[in-house]
Amino acid sequence: MYSVFVVDDEPIVLDGIRSKIDWESSGFSFAGEATDGEIALSMLHEVKPDILITDIKMPFMDGLQLSAAVKKIQPWIKIIILSGHDEFDYAKKAISIGIEDYLLKPFTPDELLSSLKKTAVRIDKERKQLSDITRLKEELKSSETLKKKEFLSNLVHGSENMSDVMQKSQELGLNLISRFYKVLISRIKSRTSTIQNQEETCSLLNSYLPSWEQAECFFHHSNLLVCIFRGSTREELDEGIFHAAETIAHIAAKNDDCTTLTAIGKTVEHLSELNLSYEDAKRILSAGEKGGGSRIISSEDLGQNLDSESQVDSALLDLKDNDPLVDRLKYAGKNDISAIIDESMQLIRSNPGQFNVFASYLLVDLIFSVSKLLEKFGGDIKKLKPEILQRKFIDEAVQDEENFRRKITQVLSFALEFRDSKMTGKYGDVILKAKRYIEEHYADQNTTLTTVAEVVALSPNHFSTIFSQECKTTFIEYLTNVRLENAKRLMRETEMKGYDIAYECGFSDPHYFSYIFKKNTGLSPREYKLSAVQ
Repeated sequence: MYSVFVVDDEPIVLDGIRSKIDWESSGFSFAGEATDGEIALSMLHEVKPDILITDIKMPFMDGLQLSAAVKKIQPWIKIIILSGHDEFDYAKKAISIGIEDYLLKPFTPDELLSSLKKTAVRIDKERKQLSDITRLKEELKSSETLKKKEFLSNLVHGSENMSDVMQKSQELGLNLISRFYKVLISRIKSRTSTIQNQEETCSLLNSYLPSWEQAECFFHHSNLLVCIFRGSTREELDEGIFHAAETIAHIAAKNDDCTTLTAIGKTVEHLSELNLSYEDAKRILSAGEKGGGSRIISSEDLGQNLDSESQVDSALLDLKDNDPLVDRLKYAGKNDISAIIDESMQLIRSNPGQFNVFASYLLVDLIFSVSKLLEKFGGDIKKLKPEILQRKFIDEAVQDEENFRRKITQVLSFALEFRDSKMTGKYGDVILKAKRYIEEHYADQNTTLTTVAEVVALSPNHFSTIFSQECKTTFIEYLTNVRLENAKRLMRETEMKGYDIAYECGFSDPHYFSYIFKKNTGLSPREYKLSAVQ
């Protein structure tokens, strides 16, 4: 299955591409859409599709500018250009960027599908070539590669003579002059200990390393990638290194058997201090192994002065998997309260005639999760809210739907207020500030990963990593869910038309709103509205 993202400022074109192709049966999936290049670029940070279809003529950022930017940061994405102009200059520029195909409007669904299938064949062929283990082994054994590896390894271990560093780096064709540095270490592992899968993933990853202009990289062992990143500012350094970390995870995910653990050391200002960043990353990597799964862990997100593995272990506790509802409540907002209640009611309604039984079960389960959340922040539910532990509270709540909604709202509101009063640390501040901003600005079509990252003063890639790992969902998925939950609320509480609700909730196209709504709920907006009033 190949994921496809579409960008065009004409709603009729977007609707045609979205609705006229049978995505699932054709071997492709529709990953999303945008109406201009700037918004698309922000979304592509997270969506990371296999194929991008984009119009040339668009406001703010045209298709060629978007294509050039995408090829620089996500070189694996194949691009199909759409144009209403049969002009040689456009085609020539597209070819120079590395576009896969160039379709003239108007085109038929069959013509587009044919282009997609040709592109898919090229993707398969390229992946096979790039994951060639023999080629990687030969490259790693080359004289030039071995010299660079030895030099960079000595540099991160602090054993290189610093007086010769600049001369040696120039002789080896390495650019190490910068204001700030960080070391990244990434371990690629096979879940089933299948060495071939591991090696193929490392080979595929190795083919993309040259696109990282801010880094010098080498494989320390067959599956341990070490990268020295540089930046003229801390912001530039963060953007580059988190982009690379997410790229490593994305490439490894192409093989279901492989996981990646990426550790990012602290920022240093001199090459002579690189070993400090390297040792920092090594401690995180060692401690992070105990958590399992694919993760990106940064020293500066965990806190300062992590001088021992035990300190790193302690700082990593919050990154480990927990009770799903506790994880959700850790960063929940007002919108989540409504969503949790709606999910509970949906389960109860699917079992008619058993309201008391299911409502009691769900409320007790919720109170148990709230108790664990309070403990996480040093609270004791027996002292803070003893009344919700009484049988009387449960009995009153399950009398009818109105009481049930009110009691759940009461419990969740109390839990979130206590959490907010105790929440400290960089993660908490970032996530809660971001979610509050989303709650206030979800209706703005320009609310994107990039704009919210600016609000919390992080680079888009850094923010994307923190958000997805802490919230167990991507930023785009969360924003879409907030918009859909508010759309449901408007359907239940108002007589607004579907297209007005779409615009009111931040969707630029009512047709896309209907598509996303049905994809997420299984019902069309009209069907949902009818079921809500019954």
